[in-house]
Amino acid sequence: MKQYSAFFGRYQPFHDGHKWLIEQRLNEGKNIWIGVRDCPNNESNPFDSTEVVRNITEHYYDLIDEGRVLVTIIPDIESINYGRGVGYDIIEHNPPTDIKEISATKIREQMRKDGKL
Repeated sequence: MKQYSAFFGRYQPFHDGHKWLIEQRLNEGKNIWIGVRDCPNNESNPFDSTEVVRNITEHYYDLIDEGRVLVTIIPDIESINYGRGVGYDIIEHNPPTDIKEISATKIREQMRKDGKL
């Protein structure tokens, strides 16, 4: 049996859409590896990768303690590549409309308006 379902992203910020996506695999009893891309700070990436890891860790603290969730910083990737017969699944999750409409860009804009960024 494979050990982890992998999720890679910037998580700027970590929001309910990300949580919904990760919960899909957790609810199937899968372990999760969250790779936080180490992106340079700018308007689209206001949080440094250490802060993002801290936010995710706070949410999944108990599952991290149980070894069900692993959160690490990874280099900023430009692509994910695979060959045929790679030995793992590529899974697309289609969220319901209320989750699909969540936008980190809109969240950041509101945070700026509220003086939280």
